[in-house]
Parts: sequence; structure tokens; C-alpha cells
Amino acid sequence: METDNDTDADVGLTRRLAGGDRSALADAFDRFAPTLTRYSWALADSRQDVEELVQDTFTTLWQEADTLQLSTRALLPWLLVVCRGHAEDQARGTVRRAADELPADLVSPPAADEARERLRWVRDEIDALAPLDRRICELCLVEGHSYAEAAAMLGLSVRAATQRVSRSRARLKKAVTHDEH
Repeated sequence: METDNDTDADVGLTRRLAGGDRSALADAFDRFAPTLTRYSWALADSRQDVEELVQDTFTTLWQEADTLQLSTRALLPWLLVVCRGHAEDQARGTVRRAADELPADLVSPPAADEARERLRWVRDEIDALAPLDRRICELCLVEGHSYAEAAAMLGLSVRAATQRVSRSRARLKKAVTHDEH
């Protein structure tokens, strides 16, 4: 479960990044790269693509640090949304050949299959959320809508949406950061 210390650390880290502190970028990388790498394996098919997603996410963090506003005071959800956006861009920019034109180990690398299987339980965690909680998470954490926008779309108060996202985010964070189930 996310603690106040985690969010306080994220706020401090964000301030340091906004101030151009390069060591803050290294600290962010040390703290979040393992989680982003696991997440990226669910979005990409090759080690190179995963590495590019993680690198692009941290590059975006560095470039946007001075304008970054965390609605939840937590940096990880923002990083996951940015990573997903880069994965979508990567998928649109990549022309994939038909599977029968490539050797089988290139079409579905064993490492990618293994990583996807290890992350199956993360997808199961998301699927196990109550329908309303799952939809709020999709709107806020995946699609990037604000709590106010999501609340309006679902007919909830902002407070109710915030609480639901917070509970769901804590559950998902626990699932993502505890790699072994």
C-alpha cells in the first residue's frame, strides 16, 4: 500500500527534477525502472522495444519535469500513463511483417512470452476490480483523464472518484511491485 512517505518522496523528487537536478533523474530511474520494465513487457514484444519504452518514459519525465503536476502526488501512475502512450506511438510507427515471414523465435520471443505470463496476474488484478473501479482506473490511470472528468463521466463526486482510484491504485501498485505471486 502506498504510504504518505511514498507520496512525499514523489513530491520531493518531482521538485528536484523540476529544478534540473540530474541526480533526481537517477533516483527516479533507480526507484521506478524495475516496475516500468515489467509493465513495458506487457506492452512490447522485444527487449529492445521494452528498453526504448523505459528510456522514452524517463526522457519525457526529464523534459516535462518543470511543468509536471501530479494530481495524486504519486509519480508512478503518471509514469505508467506516459509509458503506455509511448507504447501506442511505438506500435503505430512499427510496421510488422506477417508472422510466417519471420522465424518463430522472432515472432514470439520466449522472454516476451515468459514476461507476459508473469504479468498475467497483474491483468487478473485489474479484471478483478469492481466494474466501476475498473472503469475509473481506465479513465484516470490509462486514458489520463482528471478525477473531475472521470467523476463527471460516471456521475460520481470528485471525492468518491479520488477514493476509488486511490484504493485501486494501491491494490494495483502492490500487484505490480510484488513481481512474485
